Amino acid sequence: MNDPRGDAGAPVFTVNSDGACDDAGLLRRIGQGDEDAMAAFYREHGRVVLAQVLLVTGERVLAEEIVQDTMLAVWRGAGSFRGESSVRSWVIAIARRQTRDRLRHQRLRVVDDAFLADQPGSGPGPEVTALDRAELAEVKGAIRELALPHREVLGLAFGSGLSLPEVAGVLDIPVGTVKSRLAAARTALSRILDEKGQDQ
Repeated sequence: MNDPRGDAGAPVFTVNSDGACDDAGLLRRIGQGDEDAMAAFYREHGRVVLAQVLLVTGERVLAEEIVQDTMLAVWRGAGSFRGESSVRSWVIAIARRQTRDRLRHQRLRVVDDAFLADQPGSGPGPEVTALDRAELAEVKGAIRELALPHREVLGLAFGSGLSLPEVAGVLDIPVGTVKSRLAAARTALSRILDEKGQDQ
């Protein structure tokens, strides 16, 4: 398979009425060995998958290797996609398994989650006032202090833009648990930022 990052001509792929790439159509074409479809898939999802993997690994080179492994798994398994979830949550679930397998015998490290600081929330929450007052460096530091499950749920919900049911599917937990974990993460982030503000 050629490197999916290559841009050998503009691939032709189906577009939905809302202008979004027809990911299921791309997967069908990938399953038939269409390398242009794989390149289009990589362009559509590669950055989001990399951001999510980097959230867990904290190492750019390792994260890029895992993304390549993920895209290879997509190339090999595109025909197995049954449409029971969105394509984005399906590929992130693959990336999550690839990451877990790579890190199984390694100690997880605290990660630089700076990209989360730039992601807009889907609605107002208890952290909005604190985020408005906080400097970027404070936000980065506060995110680093969150537990991995909280960083991960924030990354999936805000960084990757998945719906709550999709986050639940990726994490293999009930939607109610996603909601409570997300609320706890937002509250913890707000508390950390408030404490940092009081220390100044």
